[in-house]
Amino acid sequence: MGVILIPIKSPKTQGNTPMDLRVSVEKAKKMREEALARQQTGEPAHAPGAPHAQAEEAQAPEAAPGRQYSVAPTYFECRNACVDPEKLRANRCVCLFPDAPELSHYKLLRTQIMQRCRVNNWNSIMITSALPGEGKTLTAINLAMTFAKAFDQTALLVDCDLKRQSVHHYLGVDSAKGLADYLQNGTALKDIIFWPEIEKLTIISGGRPVSQSAELISSPKMADLASEMKARYSDRYIIFDAPPLLSEPDAMAFAPHVDCILMVTRPETSFDDLQAALDLIPKDKFLGFVLNRLKSTTDAYYKYGYGYMR
Repeated sequence: MGVILIPIKSPKTQGNTPMDLRVSVEKAKKMREEALARQQTGEPAHAPGAPHAQAEEAQAPEAAPGRQYSVAPTYFECRNACVDPEKLRANRCVCLFPDAPELSHYKLLRTQIMQRCRVNNWNSIMITSALPGEGKTLTAINLAMTFAKAFDQTALLVDCDLKRQSVHHYLGVDSAKGLADYLQNGTALKDIIFWPEIEKLTIISGGRPVSQSAELISSPKMADLASEMKARYSDRYIIFDAPPLLSEPDAMAFAPHVDCILMVTRPETSFDDLQAALDLIPKDKFLGFVLNRLKSTTDAYYKYGYGYMR
């Protein structure tokens, strides 16, 4: 497995054509295969051009197990929700575990994102996909866990997929209230935010599904909330899990209120669908793709691999 940074034509100067996408995805697959071959021979598995693990750790240090963070937040304004580690592992929320093979690749992905965010003074990231079933929610959860492990920052994960909220289900947490309750009923933020006792991570997810999700996500109240979340803490990254672009209008409606956008995809997704999804979001906010569910030649099941493209 590996995280691969692949430059493509900058959307600020030129549009991303289907050929750009095809070349980039094919290159990601090739580099993924090379990384797997290096792993089998015992060579370093990081891809050419990707930050080495030691450099990544230097930029985003983490506390050792049992060690107190230098600035450990105390969560008074939210509720605690204890998670079952075995359920997390079974649901592939694996970045809590130091022995998870996926963890180092998420760290590399985190470093690539943080480098771009620091240069541009960004701290809010929308994670979406072109189609359902591409793994965007698991990517959002694992990436949020990885961000929360960094020594000098906190993370807030917001479930914006209001028709089918699933973040709390993956975590195995009962949550009767969520974002829709705040937007529709004026429920206090402290009543919809919970701390799953995972590092410096807080989460908004839960409540009943709503049919008018696009109207809520595009409402002035949601815009104000997104702005307030961005401005409240300078050391916090906010990750929004949004619906797929080609199945719901929510992500397109919410895109103006985030700093940058990451799109999760998989090898089976057509280039036409990728291009159609790209056409719905601001090009200057597009960070790149996470190429997901690449099949390992050494395993009988699909593992999460990442090709980060820009």
